[in-house]
Amino acid sequence: MSAGIDLDNVVCDFGSFRAVDHVNVSIQPGEFFSFLGPSGCGKTTILRMISGFIEPTGGVIRIGGKDVRGQRPNQRPTALIFQNLALFPLMPIWENIAFGLEVRGVNKATRRKRAEELLALVDLPGAADKMVSQLSGGQKQRVAIARALAVEPSVMLLDEPLSALDLKLRQHMRAELRAIQKRTGVTFIYITHDQGEALAMSDRVGVMSQGRLQQVSNPRDIYNNPVNGFVASFVGENNVLTGPVAAPTGGFAVMETPHGRFRARIADGVSGQGVKLFVRPEHMRFSDSPTAENSTPVTVTEVAFEGNFISVHAQSDSGMTFLSELRNDGSAPIPAVGTRLHVSFDPAVAAILPDASIARG
Repeated sequence: MSAGIDLDNVVCDFGSFRAVDHVNVSIQPGEFFSFLGPSGCGKTTILRMISGFIEPTGGVIRIGGKDVRGQRPNQRPTALIFQNLALFPLMPIWENIAFGLEVRGVNKATRRKRAEELLALVDLPGAADKMVSQLSGGQKQRVAIARALAVEPSVMLLDEPLSALDLKLRQHMRAELRAIQKRTGVTFIYITHDQGEALAMSDRVGVMSQGRLQQVSNPRDIYNNPVNGFVASFVGENNVLTGPVAAPTGGFAVMETPHGRFRARIADGVSGQGVKLFVRPEHMRFSDSPTAENSTPVTVTEVAFEGNFISVHAQSDSGMTFLSELRNDGSAPIPAVGTRLHVSFDPAVAAILPDASIARG
């Protein structure tokens, strides 16, 4: 059975350094939840507090509705997978998987049977008698997952388990992990600094900065509707404009910048102080003549082919470089370097948000 996790005003201090700063979040049973953020933002500390290796300085952690303060790691219904996997090289695969069952006194025949069931679950049938050295990186990842599942945890905790893999294998293992989580129904809590991993696998994502939880939502909402400049800039690329904001009405406002006058969405309660305008490169459009609004003349300075899309850099007369991403599907002409054009964007796809420095508090 899976279990939910509740973090209620959780704080963790290391001396005078606050690693986790009053985090509140409820993770549902059977959910794939990712904590996303840069190194040092507190996400791994949260994982270690849930697993019982670190006690919170303040606040309460509940697993399945029960306060787990004072419970050791082996008393909690959790299993933790580290970056280095920690497989035993001198044991065959099935014994690696069944190690936790052996510690619990389960007999050999039952251990072997359970190991083979789990190998089938992670799509490694027939690998029971192989040694760790005979497996690929992705296969080792799956063995580590099977070993964690052997003790029937309610919550699986994964601390950047794909970071050592090459790009293609990481992309493959994202799908594998998601499929395994769906088949088992176990609650997965995943720690990563890779936005692609978090967005591709998760039901919900919690974005962290300097110990604080900035936003919790589904991947599409995190990307399309960031709540502040930190989330917008950390998750995906952006063109960023600064300047005074005026005329807020109907959920939109105007920003006066050295590069032009631009209108964009503005959230309720966001003032004109300490804000920036963010617009994604895929929303930038080129035209031969100015559009009705949000348009500025530019000169194309660089065109980079990146496979499924093409990056176009264009500099305004005032010196700002705008980045546009055009799909490599023939739907839009690719401008040549040196071409004079106008770049523009729809006000509905841009957002005026509190700056990242405000988000960090």
